[in-house]
Amino acid sequence: MRAGLVWIVAIVAGIALVIGVTAAIGTSDDSGKTVTAGEWAQTACGAVGVWRGEMEDIVEELRTPSEFPASGAEEPQSETPQGRTGFVRIGLERAVRATDTMIEGIDNAGTPDTPQGAEAAKLVSDWSDSALDELEKAQDSLDEEADSLEDSITQLTDAARAIGAALASGVRTIAEVGRVDPAVAAAVQESSTCQQLREDTTTS
Repeated sequence: MRAGLVWIVAIVAGIALVIGVTAAIGTSDDSGKTVTAGEWAQTACGAVGVWRGEMEDIVEELRTPSEFPASGAEEPQSETPQGRTGFVRIGLERAVRATDTMIEGIDNAGTPDTPQGAEAAKLVSDWSDSALDELEKAQDSLDEEADSLEDSITQLTDAARAIGAALASGVRTIAEVGRVDPAVAAAVQESSTCQQLREDTTTS
């Protein structure tokens, strides 16, 4: 019964993520098009900002797992080795979905019409693709049966660390974009979604 509840929560979270991204970046699709630096910054930061919020929620849930007991169990399911692995797997699945959605939002942002706009857009796009690859690798690693308890603990630690690493690399990438193209940097400074992203990064 608990497994069914977990999947329902995961599905609801996925729906909420899609709604959040749509609200943050709108429904326009400028992929393959040239747009103003301001438009690009607004859309790209909106996508990254919603993704960041979802990733932070996942990290927090991994730190403080839900304690819904399994039927007939005396301890919370999330505290058993099998339950903990399943809990981390659910978190990674959510992280992969969130990153997929972010990639779509970044692609929809188009390319800034600035001297180094294509390079700036590629930097963010490459980072998001790389983050997805690392999360998928971590997800796959949980499908490999551990030979010992130590190996199992290492699997869980590495999988959970992949989420935090993706989050940290995203912050560095947005900062690097400003150094690549001064015109994009100015647009990032003025964009409301980029300002919100900076505030969230500073306070978290």
